[in-house]
Amino acid sequence: MDEYEVIDEVVHEPDPAFVESTNVAAFMREYDIDDYEELIERTTSSVEGVPESGVDWFWDELIDYLGIDFYTDYDTVRDDAEGPQFSDWYPGGEINIAHNVVDRHAAVDSPNRNRVALIWEGEPGDVREITYHELYRQSNRVANYLESVGVETGDTVGLYMPMVPEVTSILYGCLKVGALAVPIFSGFGTEATATRIDDAEPSVLFTGDGFHRRGGEVRLKSTADEAIAAAGHVEHTVVYDRLGATPAGDADEPVPWDDDRDVTWEAAVGSRSSAYETKALPSAQESMLLYSSGTTGTPKGIVHTHAGVQTQCAKEIHFGFDQKPHDRFFWVSDVGWMMGPWTLIGNHTFGGTVFMYEGAPDHPEPDRFWELIDRHKLSVFGISPTAIRALRKHGDDWVEGHDLSSLRLLGSTGEPWDPESWMWFYEEIGGERCPIINISGGTEICGCFLMPMPTQPLKPCTLGGPGLGMAIDIVDIDGRSVRESHDRGFLVALDSCPSMTKSLWEGDERYLREYWSTFEDRWDHGDFAQKDEDGFWYLHGRADDALNVAGRKVGPAEIEGVLIDHDAVNQAAAVGVPDDTTGTAVVAYVVLEDGVEPTDGLREELRGLVGDEHGKPFRPRELLFVEAFPKTQSGKIIRRAIESVYKGEDPGDLSSMENPEALDGLKDPS
Repeated sequence: MDEYEVIDEVVHEPDPAFVESTNVAAFMREYDIDDYEELIERTTSSVEGVPESGVDWFWDELIDYLGIDFYTDYDTVRDDAEGPQFSDWYPGGEINIAHNVVDRHAAVDSPNRNRVALIWEGEPGDVREITYHELYRQSNRVANYLESVGVETGDTVGLYMPMVPEVTSILYGCLKVGALAVPIFSGFGTEATATRIDDAEPSVLFTGDGFHRRGGEVRLKSTADEAIAAAGHVEHTVVYDRLGATPAGDADEPVPWDDDRDVTWEAAVGSRSSAYETKALPSAQESMLLYSSGTTGTPKGIVHTHAGVQTQCAKEIHFGFDQKPHDRFFWVSDVGWMMGPWTLIGNHTFGGTVFMYEGAPDHPEPDRFWELIDRHKLSVFGISPTAIRALRKHGDDWVEGHDLSSLRLLGSTGEPWDPESWMWFYEEIGGERCPIINISGGTEICGCFLMPMPTQPLKPCTLGGPGLGMAIDIVDIDGRSVRESHDRGFLVALDSCPSMTKSLWEGDERYLREYWSTFEDRWDHGDFAQKDEDGFWYLHGRADDALNVAGRKVGPAEIEGVLIDHDAVNQAAAVGVPDDTTGTAVVAYVVLEDGVEPTDGLREELRGLVGDEHGKPFRPRELLFVEAFPKTQSGKIIRRAIESVYKGEDPGDLSSMENPEALDGLKDPS
């Protein structure tokens, strides 16, 4: 297959019967909406002569339509007297996410009371199922513990946890008492963890003795101790015993222990009352403090609210992922990333079942995910493009023999696709019947600006179009719309949405500078975007990652996409390095497909492809073959580490790196 031929072709046409069965089709029938274009127009702009249209109408109507409970009704859908930068959504209302996602489902008269809320599998193969009633009781115990140590509404609580079911009850317990949950990625090392603790200042940190990864043990507690020593603030550390390495366990090497600060999960939470009255909180009450990844610059503390996160996550799971009562939803993530809380809150709003997995995607063999989908009959599966590229490299044989017919929808986010990997995901995993709901937004909105509806036809790599209620555009550097001229430009939001961060934890100055200073009264998301002549939207990487070569800019993803399109290439990474002539030159690193040998002829062929596609200035000055790229546990390539190795500089904190041995390979490429 020549991927250059299929990039502009529709390859997925949804079955008409499936389209009619979807939640978004039901919404369109309810409001007499004829097609996708009208759907987006009605939910994002006021249509002349149609009172049931516009952003305010949609976000107001959504509350009753999705059955989201407020303790006290709001006065108006929003107050934007201070401009879109500081919109106050659902003022006067009182709500709590925890009530919507667990309390009401665990009620005595609820049909979901004994329904499974979580299915969890550990890397060694141990499986647990948690019902809504059990989740409710445990969340209440967490809430009672937090109040016993003085945590009040508005306080922060850190979650530096392994991926075990208890992370869900910790998250919901924080929400119950009105505390801000501060999830910290379990793959972070001391520096990254300390940075977040120092900024958020939690008095309580939940952690674990460790977790299983690639057949070994990763110890969290010692890293947590070092981070606390560096940052301070933490007075109580609650340690979950996953490895048997707490004082209550039976491990040969127990974790370090501070009797004045540390307490086991069972001692802190297990003995508490399972009854708790969830607090009714103002709509704008802070719910979570989520940090940007921090791969460049100081991580930003993103401040989310109860009403905002509740409405956005529920909307996206219901419409974009067509949530059905029988679904089992698995998104490869960590509670420390936005997609973790997004998955839990969105699915649990409707009494859905979420699948969680502890370990590596290729342990003990490269078919671990396919085996999980088969055995647990998972119906929705989301993953990053880089992770799919790595799994595709192992070959189709690992997929064969697994029954993946339970899958209804596939999902992806995090970075641009290449056509070959998208098609492999669509054909080999989705059986050419499951739409790939490729989404993009960010931690800043706990959701998506771009999201295909499952009713839409799809081209490879597309993000479909705007999400419902998301008024967005593509503009040039002067702020002029280039959406309909099909030029590449900057992705901007023309209006706020309920889940848009209130500000940044450190204050308004950086918030306004980061998001609202480029274009007047428009949110600059920092992505290059483009809408093609058939109406499909695409992203071309981060604008702030752009390679400025001889005064012209191109995103690294665009260079990488050309290279990955070659049959010999599995993965690619492009970085910019100083150059005396052009200011910046492109250096490309390539991981080849199995069985392909690196040769000078192939090197020149690949360099030539980039030059043909983007012009000679962007032809890589060097093209280097390596065995692997440094990646995070979530599968993202750490480009700054690659660039630092090339320049011979200190790459900084690499504690989130999954495979540090890849750095040695970068130092000795072919």
